[in-house]
Amino acid sequence: QVRMQALKCFSVLAFENPQVSMTLVNVSVDGELLPQIFVKMLQRDKPIEMQLTSAKCLTSMCRAGAIRTDDSCIVLKTLPCLVRMCSKERLLEERVEGAETLAYLIETDVELQRIASITDHLIVMLADYFKYPSSVSAITDIKRLDHDLKHAHELRQAAFKLYASLGANDEDIRKKIIETENMMDRIVNGLSESSIKVRLAAVRCLHSLSRSVQQLRTSFQDHAVWKPLMKVLQNAPNEILVVASSTLCNLLLEFSPSKEPILESGAIELLCSLTQSENLALRVNGIWALMNMAFQAEQKIKSDILRGLSTEQLFQLLSDSDVNVLMKTLGLLRNLLSTRPHIDHIMSTHGKQIMQAVTLILEGEHNIEVKEQTLCILANIADGTTAKELIMTNDDILQKIKYYMSHSNAKLQLAAMFCISNLIWNEEEGSQERQDKLRDMGIVDILHKLSQSSDPNLCDKAKTALQQYLA
Repeated sequence: QVRMQALKCFSVLAFENPQVSMTLVNVSVDGELLPQIFVKMLQRDKPIEMQLTSAKCLTSMCRAGAIRTDDSCIVLKTLPCLVRMCSKERLLEERVEGAETLAYLIETDVELQRIASITDHLIVMLADYFKYPSSVSAITDIKRLDHDLKHAHELRQAAFKLYASLGANDEDIRKKIIETENMMDRIVNGLSESSIKVRLAAVRCLHSLSRSVQQLRTSFQDHAVWKPLMKVLQNAPNEILVVASSTLCNLLLEFSPSKEPILESGAIELLCSLTQSENLALRVNGIWALMNMAFQAEQKIKSDILRGLSTEQLFQLLSDSDVNVLMKTLGLLRNLLSTRPHIDHIMSTHGKQIMQAVTLILEGEHNIEVKEQTLCILANIADGTTAKELIMTNDDILQKIKYYMSHSNAKLQLAAMFCISNLIWNEEEGSQERQDKLRDMGIVDILHKLSQSSDPNLCDKAKTALQQYLA
């Protein structure tokens, strides 16, 4: 009993605490290191509670970085012990704790996910977690029924969590999970459970599986997963919203067959409202999903997105303090401004504001990636037929493009060159005037310099641009 209390104390202390975990690793008792003592307590002849608690201690120390994930005490002792706890022979409480601890242990490590997935038929073993309470009619004892229902929730939550961890990175494991009996139906049912914890775990599991291109095209389509997902997104608490909206981002990729029906069910409005959230993760997901939605979309969808967002909100997002929000918003703009007719159409209605936004970012204190993305947006605008003029009549922007052509960073130079190439392309109307104006600005001199560059990409691009002048 005394050892159990000490063990429980350590398991609480070490959880998400690198400092304590690092200290514990080096503690020795009678010449034996503490982790070695924990490993002895994992043995099958020890009481189950002791095995579980020492597994939790080792798991916490591993997740806190004090024990390596490939250490034999994790791979050969802790992981197998936790898988054992998931088996039918164990009590319901033990199965819940075993699965949740294992989910935490393997959550971020691909190798541990692979090892767990092939240990003792774990994936099939977890399917049993969904079979409680077995038959309600046979249970006359009301207390017992109450106990079983509570555990039924906990078991489902634990199984979903463990499936989510198992399927986080590996395509083959995801396939095995989805092929487990009625798995997709179970997830879909999980999304509408009364217990918020089960709902959250089911969404997590769905998110993990939605990283698979193959499954998005097949199982996700067969089970119309998007319907319950859109329902979950209506007034859910933030922690569910974050995971559900991440899943939606994957369902909106251009190859996903769910993209059309999601659009028809009012997703644009929902996502635009997420971009106004106080919660950073929700802002990122809202704009990310819109960016995916706009990729190679038809003009109507693009116009709907711009209408839904409003110019005011677009500026708000472009001045967001978080670089992820900014990058995704620029990605959205870039996707909106692709294919000529769309570029011209959008710039004819929102041109002034978009040019203002671009100027703001090129003048601001931003990293290379942000500036590169912004110059790529300019290059897209320069590809429009009528949109070009918005750049050609804006001397401020032209000076900025010239400045970035001589920048010390090759990525920015290349992006600026794309703008110039699109402006001076010979076969297009008015190219002569544009070429003359840019020559007077000294662009040709810079092109000559760049055609001698040691960077092969820059060199090629400059030579191609110079040929437009000679043609």
